[in-house]
Amino acid sequence: MTAPHPDLSSRDPNWWRQAVVYQVYPRSFADADGDGLGDLAGVTERLNHLAALGVDALWLSPFYPSELADGGYDVADYRDVDPRLGSLDDFGAMVAEAHRLGLKVIVDLVPNHTSHQHAWFREALAAGPGSAARERYVFRDGRGTHGELPPSDWQSVFGGSAWRRVPDGQWYLHLFAPEQPDLNWAHEEVRADFRTTLRFWSDRGVDGFRVDVAHALAKDLSEPLRDLGDLPGVAEEALEHLPPGGHPFYDRDEVHEIYRDWRRILDSYRPPRTAVAEAWVPGARRALYARPDELGQAFNFEYLEAGWDAAELRQVIVDSLATARAAGASATWVLSNHDVVRHTSRLMLPPGTDENAWLLSGGHAPAVDEAAGLRRARAATLLMLALPGSSYVYQGEELGLPEVADLPVEVLQDPIWEQTGRVRKGRDGCRVPLPWTSTGPSYGFGAAGAWLPQPESFAGYAVEAQDGVAGSTLEFYRTALRLRRKLLEGESLTWADGASDGVLDFTRHDGWRCVANLSGTAVELPAGEVLLTSRPLEDGRLGTDTTVWLAP
Repeated sequence: MTAPHPDLSSRDPNWWRQAVVYQVYPRSFADADGDGLGDLAGVTERLNHLAALGVDALWLSPFYPSELADGGYDVADYRDVDPRLGSLDDFGAMVAEAHRLGLKVIVDLVPNHTSHQHAWFREALAAGPGSAARERYVFRDGRGTHGELPPSDWQSVFGGSAWRRVPDGQWYLHLFAPEQPDLNWAHEEVRADFRTTLRFWSDRGVDGFRVDVAHALAKDLSEPLRDLGDLPGVAEEALEHLPPGGHPFYDRDEVHEIYRDWRRILDSYRPPRTAVAEAWVPGARRALYARPDELGQAFNFEYLEAGWDAAELRQVIVDSLATARAAGASATWVLSNHDVVRHTSRLMLPPGTDENAWLLSGGHAPAVDEAAGLRRARAATLLMLALPGSSYVYQGEELGLPEVADLPVEVLQDPIWEQTGRVRKGRDGCRVPLPWTSTGPSYGFGAAGAWLPQPESFAGYAVEAQDGVAGSTLEFYRTALRLRRKLLEGESLTWADGASDGVLDFTRHDGWRCVANLSGTAVELPAGEVLLTSRPLEDGRLGTDTTVWLAP
């Protein structure tokens, strides 16, 4: 076994409360060995980009052994590296270099389900019904005369039944792809194994964990299983119709016992390891995951889901800050990630647009003005970075990358496409590998092609094309993050009185002010020294879809 690398991270236990965290989707970030798939050595080679950008940490999406049935979120071994992405030594080298550059490292943890290739699941299939090996998962006999019907009406997030029948007649639960069987978190061996995993990566210098599907671990598996009937399949929508703890597998009260147990392990390190929950539950319930004795933070998706509307965004900000404050946590903000349409494109879609229909049209119905989308995206980002709490930035948004909506169906990799009978196009459009250079194979991603095709337009978005260019999106991000580090103090804000319709106007520590114009016309600029604008002023006025930071 590779010896752990020394912990070179900062000793500040609260670094995460106001951090900017950069999400690295490793298979699409940088390819060092030229096989078309991004890898850990590629991440290490490009860490200088993150340090120069000015982020505080990188969050590494799954890099574990996986057959990629769900982009790496089908994990075959939680304590190893996929050999296509490198080795434990490569991981150690990446962490050491990140810490040398002053960057923290957060890794994705996927505790709701394993890969069907995991040793435990292979053992369960071989052992047969009633075996101890099957108790680690959720196996049940089917309904109907001969057990030919699923044990309940539960649906997979990716489409279709959440149950898959095995040759001996039993069914197993998979809330996502069939290749992702759900674990039984009532089983002590499952809990003990994840305690070991938390220690394994913490001992290797990892600073924190992002917990995938944090709201789904605990399940009511008492017989007979409860059907959901007409409840929506999406967690947040379903939970709005039920009392707290009332859903059979989402956001059950018992899940918090798991995270209190984890917190004791995370707090045994110096500094304590951080954690952030991906919990698609209503805000007040999500705050429970962020309590100091649990994970400490939870993703706030309301900002991502809000329309480009000042009143709606203000309410989201007010509610999110209040929710975080009540939990003793700091707020989190995010605009893009590996699961959603990139906000450069998404923010230009008319309210009520069916995003899947838009993707199926190749991004043509409706057509999106990329220049206008970038203008709006930059304004949204500068607004986000002015808010108290942690901001999460998805790789490539610092380049202004749009969604690649016109990927031909024959190259799609997301299991959603096949599992929904080729009805939902899936998430590949936001996962297209990054462009580093304006020319060459895969625009500098690697020595050969990329695992998803990049459009020719990526040449103009490349790091090489924007580095040192005044007004470029890359330089805009660098400037914003540099200023943010100097200015951002405290975890509160004060709204200005009398702001115009369509304008967000608030003040932070020492009078630092953020004004965002989401209206359709230019507005007068308040008094103060202009520190940064998301785009140039219009004759001294703040144009539409523009955010400005002002010093008193």
